[in-house]
Amino acid sequence: MASRLSFVSLSLILAFIGTTAQSQVVPTGAYTPTKGACPADFQLVRMAGSAASNQTLSTGEAAYIQSRKSEVIPGAWQTYLSNVEAAASGTTLPSYVSALLANESGGPTLGIATSGGGYRAAIVGAGFLNALDGRNGTSAAAGTGGLLQGASYLSGLSGGAWFVSSLAQANFPTIQNLIFPPTEYAAPGGASDANAYWGGWHANYSFVTPSDDPLVDAAYVSWCVDEILGKQLAGYPVTFGDVWSRTLARHFANGTTGSNFYDESYPHGAGVLFSEIANTSMFESYQIPFPIVVTDIDVPTTNASAIIPGDVEPITNPIMEFNVYEMGSYDPLLSAFAPTKYLGTTNGSLCVTNYDQSSFVAASSSELFNGLTFELLNDTFGPLLAAASDSLPGLQNELYAYWPNPFYGVAPDTFGASKQSSLHLVDGGEDGENVPLQPLLVKARGVDIIVAIDVSSDENNFADGSALIATQDRVALFPSAYSFPPVPTTAAEFTSQNLTTRPTFFGCTTTPANLSTPLVVYLANGGPPHDGAAPVTNTSTYQLSYEDSEVQAMLDQTFVLATQGYPASAGETMDPEWPACLACAVVDRARERVGTARSGVCESCLERYCWS
Repeated sequence: MASRLSFVSLSLILAFIGTTAQSQVVPTGAYTPTKGACPADFQLVRMAGSAASNQTLSTGEAAYIQSRKSEVIPGAWQTYLSNVEAAASGTTLPSYVSALLANESGGPTLGIATSGGGYRAAIVGAGFLNALDGRNGTSAAAGTGGLLQGASYLSGLSGGAWFVSSLAQANFPTIQNLIFPPTEYAAPGGASDANAYWGGWHANYSFVTPSDDPLVDAAYVSWCVDEILGKQLAGYPVTFGDVWSRTLARHFANGTTGSNFYDESYPHGAGVLFSEIANTSMFESYQIPFPIVVTDIDVPTTNASAIIPGDVEPITNPIMEFNVYEMGSYDPLLSAFAPTKYLGTTNGSLCVTNYDQSSFVAASSSELFNGLTFELLNDTFGPLLAAASDSLPGLQNELYAYWPNPFYGVAPDTFGASKQSSLHLVDGGEDGENVPLQPLLVKARGVDIIVAIDVSSDENNFADGSALIATQDRVALFPSAYSFPPVPTTAAEFTSQNLTTRPTFFGCTTTPANLSTPLVVYLANGGPPHDGAAPVTNTSTYQLSYEDSEVQAMLDQTFVLATQGYPASAGETMDPEWPACLACAVVDRARERVGTARSGVCESCLERYCWS
């Protein structure tokens, strides 16, 4: 862990410590919500339909997806197909693949989901996306680059939410520049001058103890607490989720660089809002897959017997999502949304803004503290908890992210939090669904191919398929709203068939009743690469800092995992047909819609990659 302190920075810290010894410093208002008159046409709650037959999208999302599909995705598919054909030389794709990718109205709708798992998941998820990014020449040459540009949706939770939120608010840079940016990488429009530059992930600074100097660390944790006091003084509930937000902001929100990390005259991402992603140039030109962050909700009145053993929250609790325009849930338990820009608002006359801090959204999705043992909580996050406890008595017991409840009184018979003044949001994987698939199963979104990236910590910090099993179990509870392809029912079956150490396709066989069920391409961080290299991607979820060299090694190995495919022979380490096989999976649902039979390499590929 590097401190990187300049003389000026050290002087600022010492001055701060001296000041706080005399009086409480009033923090900047950049993190504090503000109130004002609501717009004339303001609507706090939008009912979204409780079944697949009547689900509806927000007008903003529907317009964005339509514009992206008409203005961006056709060209993206053409570039992707060129990469596939160049990489799979000697392999001829059936003509229907190119025809379907060129079909604007009947082509595939792709969603990508990247899982939780702390910094490991953020790094490895970014590595998988890097292998799918056509802007990366190495990925293009491998025949997988360009798939990201063809995606309509990108969802993340917990560590995956750190990655997705940082990528979107930083104006969708290349993955390498996202993590290790050039010195003068300009941030999107809409950010304040002090947040004008994206500074990278700073993975070598721990979230809790970023320096090697206890004095510096004491000042740092004090700042993270003091920065939320304005929100408390304005009358809003603050919890450890807000403190967590301020630590994450220094890594995943615009405004922090290596040179100003310890300079408290900068807002360090405070005031960078999730709804303002809509103002970035890449979003305005429809270049970004529509970003979604997933979180779970804790309902104190929930019957504990409904909790699946081994998980913290019941799978029957609503799954909440944040997108650029709305926050809410398509689950039949709620089926309602509120505008993201006005979160914090609880009536139709006085509207709150500045509540939807990008870092607070990421913190809400990774608020796993309620599920930790006291020992692990104290050993890993003790300094932050202690500082919060000193400044805000009782805060250490509030291990949730609190959002004023816009759905008060909505669906009282089914929504357990209907009578709570605040929604208690927790880590999106606490119900066991550590891959954020649920938003991509919403029928109104029409997603027919999902790339599911699983970086869960199940066995030896590798994924064992448990996240997909949890989704399968949950979807069975809401058959009127969602459908999901069959997957194994036990983790032992996943591992015994090596389904986590190679790409696996789920849902290749359909019937007229489940034709709208997406095909899932499962890419798991399930073991070391086939080339025999020692694994570097199975680090602990609770490792809070990484040296740059570690991050790069994980990105490089993830690239191998993403491009090795499923070799047909045990003596091979790579499948030369993998780019073609992936393209076949991408168009398979669209192929079925037009009544074309599988043929050529697509027929043999799906026989090899599909789970039966």
